[in-house]
Amino acid sequence: MTTGGAPGGADLPGPTDAELLRAHVEGDPLAFNELVRRHRDRLWAVALRTIGDREEAADAVQDALLSAHRAAARFRGDSQVTTWLHRIVVNACLDRIRRRQAHPTVPLPDGSHADKGGTGPEPAAPAHDHDTALVVRAALAELPAEQRAALVLVDVQGYAVVEAAQILGVAEGTIKSRCARGRARMAVALKHLRTGVDPEPARDRDHSGNQAGEKRVSTGSSSAAGPHPGPGDRGEQP
Repeated sequence: MTTGGAPGGADLPGPTDAELLRAHVEGDPLAFNELVRRHRDRLWAVALRTIGDREEAADAVQDALLSAHRAAARFRGDSQVTTWLHRIVVNACLDRIRRRQAHPTVPLPDGSHADKGGTGPEPAAPAHDHDTALVVRAALAELPAEQRAALVLVDVQGYAVVEAAQILGVAEGTIKSRCARGRARMAVALKHLRTGVDPEPARDRDHSGNQAGEKRVSTGSSSAAGPHPGPGDRGEQP
């Protein structure tokens, strides 16, 4: 048997993700842990780059995996298990971003927050690479949450547009639009961060923060990022 659904189409030995999830639902105490072990690195990477804060990302992943653990019985199998897991993690991240925007904190010089303890510095990198990474991270953090999530999935994590659309619960055209607008804003922001020249004001958002011209998929949810699980059910919609 193979795991199936691995990024890039790679197959791994052992039970499939769907079989592990089914075993978890049937009472296997180890199945969900194995599922998490397979995908935790990519889930963590998506969360960290989407939120931009290590502690917030860790909390979001923990919340998402707890929700997935509880909602496993409601997984309908109409997408890959890894897509389902990523959707829950991204929604958890977007929830935290919205709450943070509603109740902003004062950033400290190291990029952490005044009301939260850090989890330690990131691994050391050559000065040039480290500076470049900081500039890119700062530019990414300036994007609207939905554009940032799309860029993280497509440009950073390497997901195909169709996979990113499934994860975020929107049309493929919406992913392409968000990526194009996000890249354009990133280019302006990077120029500003490197040269100190003020970027021109963004003109592609309406008063609600939505992107002009984006076509949304009706999901039965008001979330801008697609299916938005409620309390106790952050996974598949009934």
